Amino acid sequence: MTIQKTSKHIVSKKRVSSLQLTATALSSAMLLVSAGAMAADEAKDTKKLNTVKVETDAVVSFKADKASSPKQTQPLVDTPQTIVVVKKELFQQQAATTLSETLRNTPGITMLMGENGNTATGDSIFMRGFDTQGSIFVDGIRDLGSISRDTFNTEQVEIAKGPAGVDNGRGAASGYVNLSSKLANLDDATTGTVGFGSGDFKRGTVDVNRALGDSSAVRVNLLKQDSGVVGRDKVESNFEGVAASLGLGLQTETRTYVNFLSMKQSGIPDGGIPTIGLPGYYHAAFDSRPSTTYPAGGPLAGQKSQLVDTENFYGSTSDHNDVNANMATVRIEHDLAEGVTLRNTSRYGRTNQEQVLTGVNAITIPAAAKDKPETWTIARSRQGRDQTNQILTNQTNLTAAFETGGIKHDLSSGVEFVYESQLTYTMGMPFVSPTSSTTVTQVAANLYNPSGDDKFQPVVRTGAKTDGETTTYALYALDTITLNDHWEISAGVRAERFHTKTDNITRQAAVTAPATQTIPVGTLLGSSAKLDDELVSWKLGTVYKPSENGSIYVSYATSQLPPGGANFSLVTTANNANNPNVDPQKGTNQEIGTKWNVFNNKLSLTAAVFRSTNENEFATNTDGTTTAVGERQVEGVEFGVAGILMQNWQISAGLAFMDPEITRGNRATAAANTDGGTIQWSPETTFTLWNSYTFESGLVIGGGARYMDSVASSSLTDADAQSRRSVLEVPDYWVVDAMASYPVTKNITVQLNVFNLADEEYVASLNNAGSRYFAGTERSARLGVNFAF
Repeated sequence: MTIQKTSKHIVSKKRVSSLQLTATALSSAMLLVSAGAMAADEAKDTKKLNTVKVETDAVVSFKADKASSPKQTQPLVDTPQTIVVVKKELFQQQAATTLSETLRNTPGITMLMGENGNTATGDSIFMRGFDTQGSIFVDGIRDLGSISRDTFNTEQVEIAKGPAGVDNGRGAASGYVNLSSKLANLDDATTGTVGFGSGDFKRGTVDVNRALGDSSAVRVNLLKQDSGVVGRDKVESNFEGVAASLGLGLQTETRTYVNFLSMKQSGIPDGGIPTIGLPGYYHAAFDSRPSTTYPAGGPLAGQKSQLVDTENFYGSTSDHNDVNANMATVRIEHDLAEGVTLRNTSRYGRTNQEQVLTGVNAITIPAAAKDKPETWTIARSRQGRDQTNQILTNQTNLTAAFETGGIKHDLSSGVEFVYESQLTYTMGMPFVSPTSSTTVTQVAANLYNPSGDDKFQPVVRTGAKTDGETTTYALYALDTITLNDHWEISAGVRAERFHTKTDNITRQAAVTAPATQTIPVGTLLGSSAKLDDELVSWKLGTVYKPSENGSIYVSYATSQLPPGGANFSLVTTANNANNPNVDPQKGTNQEIGTKWNVFNNKLSLTAAVFRSTNENEFATNTDGTTTAVGERQVEGVEFGVAGILMQNWQISAGLAFMDPEITRGNRATAAANTDGGTIQWSPETTFTLWNSYTFESGLVIGGGARYMDSVASSSLTDADAQSRRSVLEVPDYWVVDAMASYPVTKNITVQLNVFNLADEEYVASLNNAGSRYFAGTERSARLGVNFAF
């Protein structure tokens, strides 16, 4: 039997230089302008059509002047930190509907697939060399849960890079992502989109804002999406959402916003496809890499493995991912005096996720059937998640602008009380008996021709669970001191006390024989751990302004992540990062940069050199002990541009070069050594570009490109140990997208987006072991009708 291969090999390319990246960006932009000029010239010689004239000065710029948080008291140009703001005008033009898609507009971010046999769900973000999934916020308040966030109710997405403990408390050394929500205002407007596309994509949104009087308004956003996934059989991604905002006392001294958000997500989740056939794929039977452990002469030596069809689905149509998220927020603002505002925000949020997913694992190639790939099989794991997250918080902030002794101060200070909890039930296939540690077996799938008619084992609660909670009390103050027209000093400090408690129930997996009793297999055992501690974070920056529209700055910032800080899960196991006796991980960031607003403040240019370090990570010493002595460090430079380059021509672009290194890693054995290795999932070079041109007729032509350098799936430094991994790295790739929109009437615009114009085949994400991956989206399109009244 011959296996028909429907996918091309994903081939690694040469790395591009900074000159090539710059040339590509400029040539893309010039091509767009040239096309526009040619179209304009041709229009002069042809019969004029009935068109809708657009006031080009009304085009909303991609450039943002300020972040939404009151803790950021200065305009972005005067803020001594790399902060990228992606406005809704940009991601709507790109037809980006999720946070993950929106984050493509900033360099230095990759998406994870999962580890330890589990497949990640939701916004699994890796930024500047560090996991950032636990540092996602909505309107400055942490948003919990491994869910995929839709942008239908988002005004702008803000990406702050580098440790930001002063802003938000505990967090990763990479920084954080904040979604700024839409609020009620006094402008009557109705906007929305109805769209269809590849992968059975169907989506509709509506945004209605109405003034209720001189100082009150209501705003309602609705979402409905039913969609498959381009290039994948069976997989579905469906969303329903409603967001409401009531504004009272608008444009008065006392303003109140009452906001509510309810989201439902459903569908069939994707467990990925095996990496067999990818460049560098290793299996002992193929002997595709030199190895002392697997010497030459394997049963398939010299034979090339074949890619599986990227549409193959190895799960069950009964797999599901059901998410219910609800959030209620009340914010009251009062102007105490000119330049002095007091804000109080209260929020309760609850997110529940119930998921059953089928993952793919090891491939079996029978020795007697080495030349019959139609008989090869792949093991499957039935995975589950049953998790509920809650947050209850009250936060008070005071901003004040004042002078003392001729020196200007912009002060932001406050107090925060936060309660967060996470309840997770352990899910798995049933045990063969109540007193057994062995689960029933999931039948393997045919590697190249999986069947949906196979029997799939149920996924049930095992009896084990983790119930964790953290209560935090925090005080903070940030002050920007303007010494004169050219010099500013920014300083901030945050002190917080937290209490974390975790109650665990585990299932006894093996017979033990203590001095007094034997614990039978299957017995449910309870344990508890708690941690009380204080954290102090600070940051300091100096800004020199050669002119009003530019700045040169230097800054230093810190953050801390205590045990259990990412998942509320403390353990009593020794040599574990979540043991209460372990010191918090400590992140620092040193940055020198410059920011300029040019072309009459319509275009923003930024550049920064940075060094981010995370200390107190767990690492194995030469004597075999494991202690919190590990360290990772990322050095790099990042460039950005956003705004109007010339009349009607908008651009948003970013370029980052990084040198990610594990400066203190595992040293116990050569095979497990990571000391001096590269940080997983951290590309050395990333680039993103989007630009668009608006013609007088209202026609908008846009397009862009993204480049992702190759990323390592392993931090191992031993060549022999690396050679035994399934796939060592994800090859680099380019993706080019394009769009066009045209106003058919004053209120109706038709928009076409084409993704992956060159139909590039690439690996979008890979699991830690390198055995399974998500393929990049193939060439596809969406057609939408936008309306505005």
